[in-house]
Amino acid sequence: MLDVFAYGLASVFVVSAISLIGILAIPAKSKNLIYLVSFSAGALFGDSFIHLLPETIEMGFTGATPIYILSGIVTMFVVEKIIHWHHSHGRPNPNAHVKPFVFMNLIGDGVHNFIDGLVIGSSYLVNIQLGIATSLAVVFHEIPQEIGDFGVLLKGGVNRKKAVVLNLFSALAAVAGLLVSMAVSGYIEGFVSMMVPFTIGNFVYIAGSDLIPELHKEKKTAKSAAQLVSFVLGIVVMYLLLLAE
Repeated sequence: MLDVFAYGLASVFVVSAISLIGILAIPAKSKNLIYLVSFSAGALFGDSFIHLLPETIEMGFTGATPIYILSGIVTMFVVEKIIHWHHSHGRPNPNAHVKPFVFMNLIGDGVHNFIDGLVIGSSYLVNIQLGIATSLAVVFHEIPQEIGDFGVLLKGGVNRKKAVVLNLFSALAAVAGLLVSMAVSGYIEGFVSMMVPFTIGNFVYIAGSDLIPELHKEKKTAKSAAQLVSFVLGIVVMYLLLLAE
């Protein structure tokens, strides 16, 4: 069991380190961050319907599954309402220039990373070979998503240094997921099968309610077309990752 935990911990730290790829992939000053926002929206939709939904069906799509998805949407709605209320009624905030969708993206990404940790931990509990294979799949899956997430933070008003720190902390939720999977395995039946559709709800809400409205602020035809290409590319990358698994 100690070897399994050691392998799992090493894997989630590697997955968490992927969050730093954004600082290497995105120039310090870029006028094209909106295209990363559109890529991230496409990747979130792609991940939800190409990866997470089939995984939910494979685990067993029941009458409760739509409730878990809707719970994810409602939870994000409530969180966003609280964020907007705080911005409108709270004390003067040095981070007031930061757009609310930044916080929504961090929360959704944190939940997703937590589930990555759960999945990795559960795989290692089956056997080490499966754990390694699953970890590699998660790493390749995280690269385009983390680049997009980093771009979303910059576009939302977060400075480059803080974006790296926030993305890293969000990524470390995978460690928490691993610890939970190791601790509750055998005690809470169907925990992962609840969290996966819940994440679908998170991602659909964030992409559809927060990121896409940002894209609609662009009125120029050429830039709008480029956003569409970037959006579709996010979906295509998720599909190609499915083929590579």
